[in-house]
Amino acid sequence: MKKFAIAATLAVASLLAMPAADARTRLTGEQQLSKMLDGREAGKPVSCIPYSQTQNATVIDKTAIVYRVGGTLYVNRPVNADRLDDDDVMVTKLYTSQLCRLDTVQLHDRTANFMWNGFVGLQDFVPYKKVASAN
Repeated sequence: MKKFAIAATLAVASLLAMPAADARTRLTGEQQLSKMLDGREAGKPVSCIPYSQTQNATVIDKTAIVYRVGGTLYVNRPVNADRLDDDDVMVTKLYTSQLCRLDTVQLHDRTANFMWNGFVGLQDFVPYKKVASAN
């Protein structure tokens, strides 16, 4: 019984210490984006991307939305980027088959009954492709 009490105490202590460790290692939005784009090179910005070919979208807190189309990452730094929260759900209403500059994305809080949490206005999409290795 004593071993169980010690193990339970250690487990609780480690759980309590985790938020402090997470706070120290949490990267800023710019750092997260830089890490995601490591080994990639920026291309010429485009005003639209084909939504049907978009495989996923990643929200970088207060910084950008990154859309993956094939092997290319398209970075969009929207108006109101300070509203971006990686815990929000993005709702996009499309009027064409493409996601374009000036489209808006509504943000809904997934933890508060899907309550509306603001919006962002998309800007140009900057494509980032992997840099070919020189072997």
